[in-house]
Amino acid sequence: MAMENSDTNNRIDDEAAEENEIAGSNDEHEARGTWKHAAFHVATTIATPAAYAPLPFAVASLGWPLGVMSLVGGTIATWYSSLLIASLWRWDGKKHTTYRHLAKSIYGSWGYWSIAFFQQVASLGNNIAIQIAAGSSLKAVYKYYNPNGSLRLQHFIVFFGAFELALSQFPDIHSLRWMNGLCTLSTIGFAGTTIGVTIYNGKREDRKSITYSLQGSSSAKVFKAFNALGAIAFSFGDAMLPEIQSTVRKPVKGNMYKGVSAAYCVIVSTYWQLAFLGYWAFGSEVEPYVLSSLTTSKWTIIMAHLFAVIQISGCFQVNFRVSVCYCKHSQRSRDIITTSFFLGV
Repeated sequence: MAMENSDTNNRIDDEAAEENEIAGSNDEHEARGTWKHAAFHVATTIATPAAYAPLPFAVASLGWPLGVMSLVGGTIATWYSSLLIASLWRWDGKKHTTYRHLAKSIYGSWGYWSIAFFQQVASLGNNIAIQIAAGSSLKAVYKYYNPNGSLRLQHFIVFFGAFELALSQFPDIHSLRWMNGLCTLSTIGFAGTTIGVTIYNGKREDRKSITYSLQGSSSAKVFKAFNALGAIAFSFGDAMLPEIQSTVRKPVKGNMYKGVSAAYCVIVSTYWQLAFLGYWAFGSEVEPYVLSSLTTSKWTIIMAHLFAVIQISGCFQVNFRVSVCYCKHSQRSRDIITTSFFLGV
């Protein structure tokens, strides 16, 4: 039993060295990322259009009082929890560069494997969702210029996947810093464009016909409320904080605190305005994806879709690194087993 535990710990330690390489830092080469780079990475992984474009619908499903409280409360809670995770850097004197190794240092091996499973599910699930959103945005641009075109959503999902395959050649998270800076600007661009068009469309609406009351039966209201809370929780998801922190230079904690806080300034300026103004403009009739509620002007809506594709491309890459690390470690383990077998023979 002791030998099995030792083998398990050795496998985990070997994977830690591998994941240091994926993150772009190790003990021989100090991390070079600044707090600005950390802000780019955090904002890119959290503030995706696929996450915050549904927020007006979420607020509409809860109503003004509960909707505002849930969104503000979610922002404060996740910002504070992100700072807590950042504060655990080298809490026991060792460098933990991933969520799974941080969990192992606190809960032991079962914490490692539990977090490894949930992080993989969260990253893959998030990437599937945002890839569909990117494909939908590309299709919207295509239909604007070619209304009778024959290409379907699945074609654009494949096109986006091929583009991400090319971007996956970047070696680590730190190498994505300038791309994620562009993605952060695209987040602001998407939000600014969508907010402006939302206000414009809202003023064109017959304001007397807009209602803010909760619609449907009691059971439908309860279902919508839970769906809204899930959408708000999803909009703040970030499964990569320790991995991002491992790319930050000393003082690591201080730089990460500033990076997370700067990213949340971007989140507050985009999430809150879009959520509240979207609900104000269309009331309880707002669509689950706010761009679907917009009718004019077309060129600005297309611009918002292009901003969304650029932003999603960076988010996909950061979350993709979890799967890359897992695959590289699995291949490395198989190579070791194969080599040991032939040497034994």
